[in-house]
Amino acid sequence: MTWLRAVVAAGLSMVFPGAGHVVIRDWLRALLFAGLYLVTFWLFFPVDQIATAESFSEAMTITSEVDMLSQLTLLFVNLIAAFDAIIRAFEFSPNAAGDDGGATCPECGKELDEDLEFCHWCTARLEPNPDEEPAQP
Repeated sequence: MTWLRAVVAAGLSMVFPGAGHVVIRDWLRALLFAGLYLVTFWLFFPVDQIATAESFSEAMTITSEVDMLSQLTLLFVNLIAAFDAIIRAFEFSPNAAGDDGGATCPECGKELDEDLEFCHWCTARLEPNPDEEPAQP
């Protein structure tokens, strides 16, 4: 499932940067990349001419006449967003939460807080570990 999620996130980030981050529920980075894309588009493309175009094909003609450096800058933003979405998709996987050797929840698999008697992620009740001695007041 993680591979599929990473591929979908990368593909959506190539269509519109930030959309892939929405899939993996990384809201702050989604806003960051969407904003970066829009600002880059606004700075390097003739937005006023594109807005006044009478048809979609006329707007595409105006966009295709933009110099190569501007197009590569926009492509660079897309590629960075897609690469970041792939990295974040693997980082947010449920299996990655317990890879550091700490205790994990038997229900959801996420990392546990040792001081609590329940999982603070899914609220599953945890059985006390018989190897540990009870805390002395």
